[in-house]
Amino acid sequence: MESIGIDGDSSFQLMLTAQERGHSLWHYEVRHLSLSEGMRQQGGSRAARLTARARPVTVQRVRGDHYTFGPAELLDLATMDVVLMRQDPPFDMAYITATHMLEHIHPKTLVVNDPASVRNAPEKLLVLNFPDLMPPTLVTWDVEAIRAFRATHKDIIVKPLFGNGGAGVFRIRHDDPNLNSLLEMHFARSREPLMIQRYEPAVRQGDKRIILIDGVPMGAVNRVPAEGEARSNMHVGGRPEKVALTPRDQEICDAIGPTLKAQGLIFVGIDVIGDYLTEINVTSPTGLQEIARFDGTDLSAAIWNAIEGKVG
Repeated sequence: MESIGIDGDSSFQLMLTAQERGHSLWHYEVRHLSLSEGMRQQGGSRAARLTARARPVTVQRVRGDHYTFGPAELLDLATMDVVLMRQDPPFDMAYITATHMLEHIHPKTLVVNDPASVRNAPEKLLVLNFPDLMPPTLVTWDVEAIRAFRATHKDIIVKPLFGNGGAGVFRIRHDDPNLNSLLEMHFARSREPLMIQRYEPAVRQGDKRIILIDGVPMGAVNRVPAEGEARSNMHVGGRPEKVALTPRDQEICDAIGPTLKAQGLIFVGIDVIGDYLTEINVTSPTGLQEIARFDGTDLSAAIWNAIEGKVG
């Protein structure tokens, strides 16, 4: 909580809106989760019990004084109405374990987004379910395949499969001598594959973040890379701009929306460069506050409408 940026963090906006609606808020970190064999049920069987050492919290939009914690207590998460899983990548075994643990309470306690779907749909892999919407893309450990991909497409983007915020993303042109060194460095420190995509010059006009709520596009913000920067993420200096959806954006959303809804992915942020879908972000998507500033659209209210409708 202490590190939240109150002017940009979507989790903070979701907390403010929940509080305004009269919901009680509790906060825990993943390291405070515990799963045990639980109590014996009627008939003699046991049900696993998921607990978190959590603290009640109130929030306010005051810089330097944006949250107040109450005393910590051991909370049975099955007694909650909703758990928002807002864990940032890396999408590693700790992340995957958390999704397994949260499955023990979902859907009796609604977990947003559905933990099994999050586990099965890390953002740089779910997008591969829609190859007709994507630029040429390769996910591999095979160095020779990566070299062949660059030989074909000349100008490429190399990024870690399970990263976030633009960390570790490189643009490698056809004559860049650093590709081999980059691959050696990555595979020396990681057992994970890389994602390689054709570089899309349209990124200079922006990388559009579109928010879908229960499969329906509800708002967007354009992120323009800083001068001399290939990445558009706001973490690394991308400039947010007001933007409207194009017919192609709507076509992309119409194609993926039913899948997102069917998989219980209530709050999703997709990335579109030019005419191409590049990522589907389901872990901890952001962009709510930027859209609110440009469009006056409170998407956090729409998210809570969807959640409250499912909880009943």
